[in-house]
Amino acid sequence: MFAANAAVYAIQNATTEGKATVVALLILSLFSWTIIITKFRQLLIARQATKKFLAAYSSTRDPLDIQRKGEEFDGAPAYQLYIRGADELAYQLKNNPVTVKGERRISMASFEAVKVALEEAASGEAMALEKGMIVLSTAVAGGPFIGLLGTVWGVMSTFAGIAESRAATLTAMAPGVAAALVATVTGLLVAIPAMFGYNFLVTSIRAMTVDMDNFAAELSSELAHRYVDHGTRAGSRR
Repeated sequence: MFAANAAVYAIQNATTEGKATVVALLILSLFSWTIIITKFRQLLIARQATKKFLAAYSSTRDPLDIQRKGEEFDGAPAYQLYIRGADELAYQLKNNPVTVKGERRISMASFEAVKVALEEAASGEAMALEKGMIVLSTAVAGGPFIGLLGTVWGVMSTFAGIAESRAATLTAMAPGVAAALVATVTGLLVAIPAMFGYNFLVTSIRAMTVDMDNFAAELSSELAHRYVDHGTRAGSRR
């Protein structure tokens, strides 16, 4: 209760610059909390959807079964990567086929296009997972400095006012100093939650990205084993 009253008192006595600093920090805090909640929800959905997708993928005998059945796993980064690779492979099988013992396959050159599609999809999904994280890093790094700027500005104004009035007493200084310090407190209150949220989200995103890269390598290997004629050059037919 005392802390709340002290904060109200400090804000009431703050200079225009100090109030502007606090407002800017509150806006930054609103953005950072929005990012934290949104990204946490996104990662939770992605984790659950990826778990379902990988279970479905593991139960198939042909890597293209899920694509042929038209099954969808919205929100799963690994599924988006899979569908890009599967669509590209289906395109190559249709337009640049290589017949090997009565089965349609593709050449190594065509498979390079499939691998490029997988790499592009992995990069795109990684970027989507990291989208908005710059706001949190800005809040962590910039919040305390913005608050410190407001505090220094407030203290400077306080001492300037005392010099002009020539009344260097504690009673004259206390309101201005208290009002100036509220900017630093606000900056820390913005930065601390953003720091914990940023660290948690970065760790989760890094783990999901690694899992996605591992799945891409596994998928590429299975597609190469089943659908690529390793002994055929580009443009040749059997």
